[in-house]
Amino acid sequence: MLKAGVLGAGHLGKIHLRLLQQSEKYELVGFYDPFTENAQKVADELGYKLFDSVEALIDAVEVVDIVTPTLSHFDCAKQAIEKGKHIFIEKPITNTVLEAEAIRTLASQYHVRGQVGHVERFNPAFMAVKDLIDTPMFIETHRLAEFNPRGTDVPVVLDLMIHDIDIILSVVKSKVKSVHASGVSVISETPDIANARIEFENGCVANLTASRISMKNMRKSRFFQRDAYISVNFLEKKSEVVRMKDVPENPDEFAMILQNAEGVKKQIYYDNPEVVANNAILDELESFADAIHNNTTPIVSLRQGTEALRVAHQIIDCF
Repeated sequence: MLKAGVLGAGHLGKIHLRLLQQSEKYELVGFYDPFTENAQKVADELGYKLFDSVEALIDAVEVVDIVTPTLSHFDCAKQAIEKGKHIFIEKPITNTVLEAEAIRTLASQYHVRGQVGHVERFNPAFMAVKDLIDTPMFIETHRLAEFNPRGTDVPVVLDLMIHDIDIILSVVKSKVKSVHASGVSVISETPDIANARIEFENGCVANLTASRISMKNMRKSRFFQRDAYISVNFLEKKSEVVRMKDVPENPDEFAMILQNAEGVKKQIYYDNPEVVANNAILDELESFADAIHNNTTPIVSLRQGTEALRVAHQIIDCF
């Protein structure tokens, strides 16, 4: 079991603490949080060991789980890496691309592994269909959330949209060609609602919408590719696959058949792949343990976390 410690005991930090304690792949050593009153409360009520400094925690573990506000990610990661510790770092990887590049360089220099907490990669609805997403040419995503003051220290692009940016970059095997976007600040100092259009060199186009001032929650992505349409509902954990195939010689009498202007007939097949329930945060943490033990690249690498951040900042620069 890998000795692990958590930096940050806010809402998400407490979830990480609980899951690391449950995991058979980690030994939870303790946590550190600079907000003394909250930290002591967490230690007293939940029984986790509270360290009195970042340095003390890092010295006591093999893996540092960074669940602090984005602005502190770089400093925490730098301290951990320079002491030879592996890092799991919540998304976005850092506040700036320069910081992210520096973290990647340090991790390589000190021969440590790093994974970024883009948890939607482990959403069971996405996992059920990810291998079916092959050369998508149009992608549409909607990530809408009711207002929550937590997270408004960064633009909605870094708070919400970055999840979809990472998913898109993981399935489109092409470089980004251009980015166009617009955003509006409604209640925060930074944009609360944003729309972006990402064009790739292979011709794929992705249209992303994110809002944190919506009346209802929605986390849905749709992938269109030749002869197939794939829908992923990240919130309700459901997937749908619609395929178009040549009509068989003797189609079923209830078959749905379309015919285009040239007379070509296609049959429509609907499929709802089995979605296996999981705990996505536990899965991402344990997949990182596997990457450390097997000396393999983590599922969401520091490089991928950096690329998602790079595209996010290209979007923000359009505002």
